[in-house]
Amino acid sequence: MSLYLFIILIAIVSLLLILMIMVQNPKGGGLDSTFGGGGSDMFGSVQETTNFLDKATWYLFSLLVVLILLSNTVVLKTSAPKTSAVKQAIEQHAADQKDVPTKNPILDNTQKPAQEVPAKKN
Repeated sequence: MSLYLFIILIAIVSLLLILMIMVQNPKGGGLDSTFGGGGSDMFGSVQETTNFLDKATWYLFSLLVVLILLSNTVVLKTSAPKTSAVKQAIEQHAADQKDVPTKNPILDNTQKPAQEVPAKKN
């Protein structure tokens, strides 16, 4: 799937989720009281409307999370380089270190000691 398709789907689901949340009334009235509050609405009773809005909100939220996670994996697969920048830097540093001598002359005990110069006699 294309990244643009995910962006469009995420936008649509987000707008539907916003609509579902805005329609709900936190005081318990909900959609039913917005459209007249009668018990014989086309939406059914208040309890049925509240249950439908609650379930729809959770389903849309779950769908939004899944779409976001899937789009993240699509982005990582399409835009990820073959090797990371850190790995390239480590390999470059290792290649540069091959030219450097490995023995430290200060710490190397295998060198011959310096010859002592005899002191002058007065």
